[in-house]
Amino acid sequence: MFRTYSGHPSAKASNILSRTNLAKGQTGLSIAFDLPTQIGYDPDDVQASGEVGKVGVPIFHLGDMETLFEEIPVEKMNTSMTINATAAWLLALYIANAKKSGADVSLLSGTTQNDIIKEYLSRGTFIFGPQQSLRLIVDMITYSVRNVPRWNPINICSYHLQEAGATPAQEIAFSLANALAVLDAVLASNQLSLAEFPEVVGRISFFINAGIRFVEETCKVRAFSKLWERIVGERYGVTDPKLRRFRYGVQVNSLGLTESQPENNVTRIVLEALGVTLSRDARARALQLPAWNEALGLPRPWDQQWSLRIQQVLAYETDLLEYPDLFEGSHVIEGLTDELAAKAETELNDILALGGAFEAIDEMKSRLVQSQADRTRRIESGEQIVVGVNRFTETANSPLQSATEASHLVVDPAVEFSLREEVRAWKAQRDNAAVSAATDALRQAALTGTNIMEPSIQLALVGGTTGEWAKTLREVFGEYRAPTGIARVSAKLNARLEEVRARSRSLAGGPPRMLVAKPGLDGHSNGAEQIAVAARDAGFEVIYQGIRLSPSEIARAAVDEDVEVVGISILSGSHLDLVPDVITLLRQLGSEAIVVLGGIIPEIDRPSLERSGVAAIYTPKDFEVSAIIQDIEMLVERHRKISM
Repeated sequence: MFRTYSGHPSAKASNILSRTNLAKGQTGLSIAFDLPTQIGYDPDDVQASGEVGKVGVPIFHLGDMETLFEEIPVEKMNTSMTINATAAWLLALYIANAKKSGADVSLLSGTTQNDIIKEYLSRGTFIFGPQQSLRLIVDMITYSVRNVPRWNPINICSYHLQEAGATPAQEIAFSLANALAVLDAVLASNQLSLAEFPEVVGRISFFINAGIRFVEETCKVRAFSKLWERIVGERYGVTDPKLRRFRYGVQVNSLGLTESQPENNVTRIVLEALGVTLSRDARARALQLPAWNEALGLPRPWDQQWSLRIQQVLAYETDLLEYPDLFEGSHVIEGLTDELAAKAETELNDILALGGAFEAIDEMKSRLVQSQADRTRRIESGEQIVVGVNRFTETANSPLQSATEASHLVVDPAVEFSLREEVRAWKAQRDNAAVSAATDALRQAALTGTNIMEPSIQLALVGGTTGEWAKTLREVFGEYRAPTGIARVSAKLNARLEEVRARSRSLAGGPPRMLVAKPGLDGHSNGAEQIAVAARDAGFEVIYQGIRLSPSEIARAAVDEDVEVVGISILSGSHLDLVPDVITLLRQLGSEAIVVLGGIIPEIDRPSLERSGVAAIYTPKDFEVSAIIQDIEMLVERHRKISM
């Protein structure tokens, strides 16, 4: 299965891109949704401000879904949707679109990601608490097994765990614990018979990260496969080899893509793709490759084409697919596979002893933040070499990058205004009485424990919106704040952080007070967490309240906590919208706090941000966290002298 991961700022533009890629030889769709869609807000909601259409396609109602799949035969298409908290709603829209077009719903094939555990641990697009989210997942699984039997209703994602710092053993263990918790919950729901349960096991799929450590990644997927087949046989009595099979797709590692010398990313992508294709007995079923410039911003169609061509060259020009497993009988591969399986089983037993994945979220989050801190220190010290970043940094000018034009897709701000108006027009022309009745039915299902899929599909058919679906369930289930994981983590001070710690303690007026903030809907918190941990260990007084804060909440917290520095982290491309708002509100409230910014910030945006009042900007090329903390300490020291 050849895929590229894509979603452009409108359903129409995404449809054109999908049909273009299919014409170029892509065989399945992998759809990225924008953050308001993922977190359940319509474009006219204040919470969606600055985020509409930035990191994927906005889908707010059935009309958008119809546009997204115009001239694409959904019965013949395998569609993967990266959607989690609102997965039940997007599947409902997908089914409603199929019904309205006359397609046979039972023939629909594809995957809804629907893995909420990894959202709590790494990616941040959650809405509801663990038990409420688990209930929605169970409803989707039980509905799909009976009504959409070719659909994978959940995709357990170890991919994002590796992005958050997981070791290979943690990646395997946490994912298996997650899958077992879901399967146990399906059993306990009594929505399916025991005879149907093996089919549930057979529809569980995994989405795995392939990193640059080629041999280790090859052994990781072999260990994954070995453990899964054994555990589901022993734990659930599944005897059919086909239903016990470890079914997984892969996207190769985006964490390892570099802003510095981004042309090196093509080499990384190819090697990572080989890591999950050379071993036939553990070969990925579906593969999607990131684009070379994803550390710079959203890829353009040509960038995605390059990644698609990499897959096609491997499949059609090499002899990779023509032979039995190349590693069978290798003492190195078999030994490392057994070692990883043993380590993973130890980690898995730890999680199961705590009650399972949904009960052990705090513990898993802390372990991931610590693993990421360890990885950060290794890169900073040079122990872990990253070519073009901490070694071999000399470079000629790249013909792939322009000094005056963005080397990535730039979303027109007018898109958000247009979509606000479009959703208002949609609501004005529909039968609002029918929407109200469908919303009431959804609310009753949520309250009574009835499966929510049928009322969700009905709401989709009568014209309900993403925001209305999520608002209804928010009223019943409430909202959730996930743990930050930083409390028990140490940055393991190096000489530079020791120096900063000494200076912080000796500063007149005491150590710097810093608020680390994540505005908007972007939930990728790895960078913010590492800054918070390092600053705290270097003697700063650090306030970090987690993700998804509004500019007004950040400004108010800065004033209430009397901080001197506000460190903002944004990776969603909404920095030009949200950062000036934070600064304006800070000044209106009387705060003179220094504002620094980190994330994926294109160079061409730097002058505008500096004019708005940003004192310093850090991007992925600034890999030395200790240098960033030292820089911030010096900014505070200078600021205090000026203010005296």
